[in-house]
Amino acid sequence: MRSRMLALVLPAILLVSSAVHARAAVPEGSFSWLTPMAGWIKFSDRLFYPTDSLKAGPVFGLRLGRNFANGFGIELAGAYSATKEAAGLERDVTYTNASASIMFSPIHWAIGSPYLAAGGGATSRKADGVDGLDYGSFEQAIGLRSWWGEHSGLRLEARNVLSIPHRNWGQAHQADQQYWAGIDFAWGGRPKDSDGDGVADRRDKCPDTPAGATVDATGCPKDSDGDGVWDGIDKCLGTPKGATVDATGCPKDSDGDGVYDGIDQCPDTPKGASVDARGCPMDADGDGVPDGIDKCPNTPAGAKVDASGCPTDADGDGVFDGLDKCPGTPAGEKVDAEGCPIVVTEKETELLDTGMIRLQNVNFETAKADILPESFPVLDEVGAILRKWPQLNIEIGGHCDSRGSVAYNQKLSEARAASVKDYLVKKFPELANTQLTSRGYGELKPIAPNNNALNMAKNRRVEFVVQNKDVLRKEVEKRRTLKK
Repeated sequence: MRSRMLALVLPAILLVSSAVHARAAVPEGSFSWLTPMAGWIKFSDRLFYPTDSLKAGPVFGLRLGRNFANGFGIELAGAYSATKEAAGLERDVTYTNASASIMFSPIHWAIGSPYLAAGGGATSRKADGVDGLDYGSFEQAIGLRSWWGEHSGLRLEARNVLSIPHRNWGQAHQADQQYWAGIDFAWGGRPKDSDGDGVADRRDKCPDTPAGATVDATGCPKDSDGDGVWDGIDKCLGTPKGATVDATGCPKDSDGDGVYDGIDQCPDTPKGASVDARGCPMDADGDGVPDGIDKCPNTPAGAKVDASGCPTDADGDGVFDGLDKCPGTPAGEKVDAEGCPIVVTEKETELLDTGMIRLQNVNFETAKADILPESFPVLDEVGAILRKWPQLNIEIGGHCDSRGSVAYNQKLSEARAASVKDYLVKKFPELANTQLTSRGYGELKPIAPNNNALNMAKNRRVEFVVQNKDVLRKEVEKRRTLKK
C-alpha cells in the first residue's frame, strides 16, 4: 500500500514543481534523452499465469530515445516489476517488458509538450518451477514532458500494453496499463533564438520581435485584437475593432462616456449623459436634455423644460409651459387639462355651498328603475362635476312621494338610486366605484307635504350628498384663500 501511495503522490509533487519551473522554451531540433522511470502497473485480469492474474504493483523502467526536428522521435523502453499471483498459490512472478516506439510531439506549451507514442515489443512473465510466458506486445502511450531547462524535465505517461500470443492473434485482448513518472535527461544541439521569442532563428520569419511579445509558430508577433499593440505587451486584450488605444494597448475614452475613442461618434458628450452604443447621448422623453443629466426623465412631449430637463410652469396652474393653452392664468384659478380656467356651473356652486346637488327632473319609466333618455343630459352634467372632485365621497339618495305602500316606495327608491349610480360609473370610468354609494329613502324624507301634484313632484327627487363634509370644507376654504 505504501509503495502504491508513493507511486501516486510522487508524480503529483513533480508536476507541481514542473509547473513552477516550466519554461516556454523546450529542447528543439535533434536531441537525445535518457529517462529513468518509476510507476504503477495494473495487469490484465484476463491473462492467467501461472494459474491466476497478477497483482498490481510498482514498476521500474529506463527509456532511451532520439528526437528529430519535425516533432517525431524514436524510443527504446524497458520495464521490470516483481509481483505475485492475485489468488491461488500467490507465487512470485517476475515481469519484464522491452519495446520500441515512435513518438510524436506536435505542440509545445509553457507547462510542457504533450506526446503520443505507438510501437511494439515483447513481454515476459517468469515464476520458479514454471515455464515462462513470453508474448509479443503492441503498445500505445500518451504523455507530457515538462522541461525545467534545456537539459532536464519531468515526464508523465500512461501506457497500454496489449499482449499478443505468438500462435493465436485472435486472443489479443489482454492489456496491461502502466502509469509512469520519470526525469528526462537530454543532450544535443539547441537551435539559436536571437530575439528570445521561443522560435529558432532558422524558422523565425520576424527575427527582431520586441521582448515580451507573443509570437506565432513562425516567430512573428500576434495582435489578436488588431489594435497595433502586440499580444504579450498589450495590457488590454480584446479591444473592440476601431477603438483608439494608448502605448499599452488600452482603449482611450476622452469624454468618459464608456464608448471608446475611434468608435465614439459623439466624442464631446457632456459628463453624466447616458449614451447609446455609438457614444451619442440618449433623450428618452425628447425634451432636448440627455438622459443621465435629465432630472425629470418622463417629461410629456411638447412641454418646455429648464437646463436640468424639468418642465416649467410660469403661471403655476399645474399645466406645463408648451402644453398650457392659457399661459396667463391668474394665480389660484382652477384650470382644466389644457391649462384654461374652469367655469363653475350653478350645480357645482350648489355642491360646494350646500354639500348636495338636488335633481327633481330625473325621470324613470313608470313603476320601474329604468332612466328615461331625456334625463341623461342632467345626469351627465352632475357626473362631469363629480369627476372634478375625486376626493369627495357621494351618496346618491332616491326619494318618492307618498303614493303606494311604504314598502313598495322603499324598494323602488333603492332601485332607482342604484340605477343612477350604475349610469354614472359606466358613463364616467374615472369615477371610482367606491367614491359613489346609493341608498333609497322611499317616502320617509319629504321636502313638502304630499297634498297636491306640485308638492308630490318635489318629493320625487334624486340627491347627491357629500358624506365627508370636512374634506369639502377644507377644499372650499382653500379655494377662497387662493382667490384673495
